[in-house]
Amino acid sequence: MEANLRREIILEHYEHPKNRGLIDDDTYIKVNTNNESCIDEIDLMVKIEEGKIIDAHFDGEACAICTSSTSIMISTLLGRKIEEAEEVMRQFVNMIDEKEYDESVLEEAVVYEDVSKQPSRKKCALLPWWGMEKVIREVRKNENNK
Repeated sequence: MEANLRREIILEHYEHPKNRGLIDDDTYIKVNTNNESCIDEIDLMVKIEEGKIIDAHFDGEACAICTSSTSIMISTLLGRKIEEAEEVMRQFVNMIDEKEYDESVLEEAVVYEDVSKQPSRKKCALLPWWGMEKVIREVRKNENNK
């Protein structure tokens, strides 16, 4: 993807993030993720029904990379079954870690393909995805306790 288009997409999701703002609903799983090396701290709320991500919201204080990555992650994962979401998440982490990855499943998240060139920004891009991993672990734990 061309560098100017990447910047444009990141800026759009930073200035106008999708699903920003937490809601008061106990049916959502809420997790917090933060980056000790900068200001990034995100609260993520996700609603999963019948193994599918049906809604998600976030809020917090974060840089442009982290905020836009959260917005793009939510847009990319909404409507997916947990197993599909996990595959997208695996591919995203592989891309950030400069490993082989399948660009076709990442949709707009591919805008971070060059973030590995700035190692200090990798955590910024990964933070919300780690939050979603926490959510999925919580879902699986709850399923195992039934």
